[in-house]
Amino acid sequence: MHIGDLARRLGMRVDTLRAWERRYGLLQPQRSTGGFRLYSRADEAIVRAMIVEIDRGFPPAQAAKLALAGRPPRAAALPAAMQAADHAPAEPAVSGTNLEVATAELYRTLMYFGGVRAHEMLDVLLAELTLNTVLRDVVMPCLRLIGDAWERGDINVAQEHFSSQVIRDRLLGLAREWDQGLGPRVVLACPTDEQHDIALICFGLVLSRSGWRVTFLGPDTPMEALAHAAETLSPDLMVLTANEEGSFVAIAAGLRALAAGHQLAIAGRGATPAVARAAGATVLAGGPVEAAVQVAAGGREWRGTGKPV
Repeated sequence: MHIGDLARRLGMRVDTLRAWERRYGLLQPQRSTGGFRLYSRADEAIVRAMIVEIDRGFPPAQAAKLALAGRPPRAAALPAAMQAADHAPAEPAVSGTNLEVATAELYRTLMYFGGVRAHEMLDVLLAELTLNTVLRDVVMPCLRLIGDAWERGDINVAQEHFSSQVIRDRLLGLAREWDQGLGPRVVLACPTDEQHDIALICFGLVLSRSGWRVTFLGPDTPMEALAHAAETLSPDLMVLTANEEGSFVAIAAGLRALAAGHQLAIAGRGATPAVARAAGATVLAGGPVEAAVQVAAGGREWRGTGKPV
């Protein structure tokens, strides 16, 4: 198969696969008669093994060694920080050996309005790691740092707006093809007056990489617009997210009508079990990456757990 086919099977970016092949010797493609690189199921298995090790917490260089060796690590637990010598980072400030360090560095860069540098750091992370890892272990923790600092009054509105917009724009840049394919359809939106949609974008990105077609309506979406989208698209699932319970309570009647004809899930801090029961909806459990993985595993037949986020 060509590298594009391999990337689609794995739910990864082509440039990430190329980086892993170049840096770690992970893949062993054969040349076609026309000179094109062709990848085998064995190559696919090696990449999947590396992803498993990354998800267990190992940095890419160590994960590649473990995948190529075809055996589990000897240590029972991963140290909090791996030795830098095991990794050859493309950017010194984002060593890749400790995702907490990368998160803190991205946060500091955004606080000083370092837009170009922030994008460079995200370039490195996306080339080194899977999208799920970057979203779950760097982007979402960084957003939590920003939110906590804002609530404490440690940062001002300019810093909060700039940081959120840089991250949001970058994630939407990864979402250009998330309406393609033949998989189940999901509609994503925030209700009226709700502006915080970055977690919802992360959810959509992960679900898209699992074959779902995503229709993203974005923040501050009126109930009438949601009903129109549901009637037009007949989606397999609709997901709304809000940080305030009142955002859902205000449209409870509309949500009940929506849930009567469509599978509906709610998420965010405002998605309480009481609101879900009143609306006839399901609460998505966990963070956006974990929730998307759960939904993707169920496909069109997905049913939520009803557990609070």
